[in-house]
Parts: sequence; structure tokens; C-alpha cells
Amino acid sequence: MKVLILTGSPHAQGTTALLADQVCVGAQEAGHEVICIGTAKLNIHPCLGCYHCRNYDGQCVYDDDMKQIHSQLLTADAVVLVTPLYYFGMTAQLKRVIDRFFAINSSLRNTSKRLHLVAACGDNDEWAMDALVVHFQTLCRYLHWQEGEKVLAIGAYTREDLKDSDYPMLARKLGADL
Repeated sequence: MKVLILTGSPHAQGTTALLADQVCVGAQEAGHEVICIGTAKLNIHPCLGCYHCRNYDGQCVYDDDMKQIHSQLLTADAVVLVTPLYYFGMTAQLKRVIDRFFAINSSLRNTSKRLHLVAACGDNDEWAMDALVVHFQTLCRYLHWQEGEKVLAIGAYTREDLKDSDYPMLARKLGADL
């Protein structure tokens, strides 16, 4: 199985970087091919909603790094979104990538995939990730993809906060169970 992991954190050593690494390890140990793309460091412009892609067979008006994501996205069997919680949603870096799915919408909606979510936040309130989870579920529904597993790490401002928690093990298990 080909697994595409899209991370949204601008922090290479943050909490979600640790969790993404654990998903990768679990998936690789299970024999899956894993492609991990850190979206925060890529040159990706926001969608303009200009419909250029609709008139030119999925070709965006921008010639940027989104091309490498589209090619991986189309051939992946499973996609894992990994993000810290920024003001009750995913990071702008990851959201900009998801917005650009628009260029290849019909192809994505006609493929069978499973979408997973891994997120971390410093907040200890169970409800803090509700809006993110609803957005994730809406993406699954719209794309006609199966809703996969979620690892929602609350109370995790730093990597140290994850040290004595079950979240790294849960992320590794998510990868292994893909």
C-alpha cells in the first residue's frame, strides 16, 4: 500500500513531527511504501478560485510545488493529514494544500482512498479539536473517501509533553494498521 503523509507544521522538531515520524515507522514496519511531505517548507500558493485548472485539464495558474503533491496524491492508497491545532483548525500551510486539491477534484473524488488525521494541541479541553474533526469528516464525505483513524493528542504543547503519553504509540499503531 502507498501511504502519503502530509504534515502542516512549520516546526521540524514539534509535537506533530514526532507523531508523523511514528506513523512513518509503523507504516514502514508493516511493509507499506511511505511518502512524507512537509507542506510548510514548500512553495505553494493559495488557490485563487479562478477556475484556470477547470479550463486547462487540471493545470493550475501557478507553477509551484503543488505538482509534486498532486502526483503523489493521485497514486496514494491512504492519506494521513498531520497538523498542530492552530486556532481550532489545521495550519494555514496544510489548508492551502487541501484548497489546491480543487485542480484535480474529479480525479480525487473518483478514487478510493482512506483519509486519516493526526493532530496535537496544548489545550486540555476535549472539545478543542471538534472543529478540526468536523472539517476532516467533511473532507472525507466530499471526496468520497473512507474516514480513517484519528490520533488527537491534547495537552501536548511540546515534545516533552508527549514523552509519558500514549500518543506516540497510538500514532505508530495507526501507521501499522493502515
